[in-house]
Amino acid sequence: MNTNYKINTQFLSVHDVVALVSKLGLPTVFERLADYIRTDYRRWPDFEKCPRVANHSAGGVIELMPVSDDKSYAFKFVNGHPKNTQVGLPCVMAFGALADVETGTPEFLSELTVSTALRTAAMSAVAAKALARPNSRSMALIGNGAQSEFQALAFHYLAGIEEIRLFDTDPRATAKLLANLKHTTLRLTVCASVAEAVRGADIVTTVTADKTNATILTPDMIEPGMHINGVGGDCPGKTELHPDVLRRSTVFVEFEPQTRIEGDLQHLPADFAVTELWQVLTGQAAGRTDEQQITLFDSVGFALQDYSVLRFLRDAARELGLGQRISLVPELANPKDLFGMLRPAPTLSAVVSSQNQRKVVSHVDELVLTA
Repeated sequence: MNTNYKINTQFLSVHDVVALVSKLGLPTVFERLADYIRTDYRRWPDFEKCPRVANHSAGGVIELMPVSDDKSYAFKFVNGHPKNTQVGLPCVMAFGALADVETGTPEFLSELTVSTALRTAAMSAVAAKALARPNSRSMALIGNGAQSEFQALAFHYLAGIEEIRLFDTDPRATAKLLANLKHTTLRLTVCASVAEAVRGADIVTTVTADKTNATILTPDMIEPGMHINGVGGDCPGKTELHPDVLRRSTVFVEFEPQTRIEGDLQHLPADFAVTELWQVLTGQAAGRTDEQQITLFDSVGFALQDYSVLRFLRDAARELGLGQRISLVPELANPKDLFGMLRPAPTLSAVVSSQNQRKVVSHVDELVLTA
């Protein structure tokens, strides 16, 4: 029997992830995350992929997002409940794991609520670097909720964005963003409408959470040369963009079978042409081809990004000595004797009784031998 395997699951809590970001700094975290994402997307054919498994309810959705290569299996549990903030809960909560493909052993378990915001923003910036005009310096940020600061800073650190034009239907959300980003060198402008925020922007990022078929962006707002980063609207029946915005754009997606179900793409015919981003990152397909082209990244979030962020968290946590080892799976002297863990330990009286029985047997044996 092979007894070389040891089950030693590393666990990273919310506090560990916060400490990791604090020690490395957000610019470094975004840079390293972007590198992990690009590395994994360039290995796209190596992965076994499928659309996420979703359970929908009136209030939201709970999803499982799996992906694997020949060495590691990754999954994320994530929800999306837009009304959660009314009862003091985040709209999105998540955790995930990495397991060894050869044995199925869970090797790494982590929070992914904070980390999903980090990886989503890093993915947006990776796409923008491939699709937006290289001299892009201004961005409209429509929706100033929990994801907004992450998007703003990822574009600032990774894509050279210097000015962000803000709009949210909730002024408190915008005030929160302004307070959180006042320490940066970003120029932040509060706008009175989506149209005002979008006007003249090089990049437009939409990050809204309403569970509706909304039309945050309409064709009249779109200008030649824009790059549109559609981050919100990621389940059936939930969109942000007017269909004609997509028709005017060259559309790029993460994983086409999933985006056609969940993205803004869901309103268009099945033969509407799109390009998967991995093809651009590997040079197999063109990204932006001219200055006037309108590019659109219909982002819904894909499991490969979670694989990337889990790899990054695992590696960075080991470098920094963060996290703890947990007993997630039993270690057994005999792998076939799982029930042995539940076998009651002998009581003191049973131990004494057993010892007395041995003494009696030993005494009888002595009598027999000397008879």
